Amino acid sequence: MAKPKILIQLDADAHASVFDAVVAVDAGIDHLFQYHSVTPEKIRDLVYGAMFTRGGPDLASTALFIGGSNVAAGEQLLRKAVGCFFGPMRVSVMLDANGANTTAAAAVLAASKHLDLSQIQAAVLAGTGPVGQRAVRLLARAGAQVRLISRSLEKAAAAAESIAPSTEEVAARITPLAATTAEETLDAVAHCELVIAAGAAGVELLSASVRSRCPALQVAIDLNAVPPLGIAGVESHDKGTARDGVIGYGALGVGGTKMKIHRAAIQRLFQSNDQVLDAEQIYAIGRELG
Repeated sequence: MAKPKILIQLDADAHASVFDAVVAVDAGIDHLFQYHSVTPEKIRDLVYGAMFTRGGPDLASTALFIGGSNVAAGEQLLRKAVGCFFGPMRVSVMLDANGANTTAAAAVLAASKHLDLSQIQAAVLAGTGPVGQRAVRLLARAGAQVRLISRSLEKAAAAAESIAPSTEEVAARITPLAATTAEETLDAVAHCELVIAAGAAGVELLSASVRSRCPALQVAIDLNAVPPLGIAGVESHDKGTARDGVIGYGALGVGGTKMKIHRAAIQRLFQSNDQVLDAEQIYAIGRELG
């Protein structure tokens, strides 16, 4: 008889995420254990508690979810958690701090419905943020030539270097750029078929005047749901909506797919005890969902 499914939620924040807890319950787990204010120094005993209480096939019925609002802290916790595993003594783990992995996966999947990603130029506005970096990473791995755009060239270059240290081929597809004016933004995106805006809430990154001078643009994806929106002419509820010859997705339009991916990824954790679900693995799950 299979053991009950236990998901152990590890957050660096002072309070464990209610949002992530609700999604976990809706994904069909049996028990949710939540821990907050988790630091790299504290995580070993929590992981050991998950590893050493069950054995053999029963280990697949326990999994870890690393969330919270601080993505860098989540990445640290993921590295420390994976470092605790040895031999068959391990449990599956998923990282989705601040929803960065599932949101980026949903955005890139939306673009892939309309474009051959291996044949395009793409621009990610506010590409140094958590979601932006993952969108750049997924696009580059899919074969796109990606412009990582920030207000600071130094920050853009540092982000580009951190995204793709593993292969020269992926790194060569990422170009860091700075854009602080409308003309600089136009220079950065004018020849791109895809633009993704991953900036802070309430900040317009692509104005109507700049967008009107981008003849190559085919798909625009805005991940900001708070007015003013990130891309002029894209509404938050747009989901493959054509406006002025450009297919648009807004934050709410992408959000439905993000939620489906999130639930499916949690369910995937319990198929075996050896899965590590980061951006690429979560994107692959999204592709399977169609």
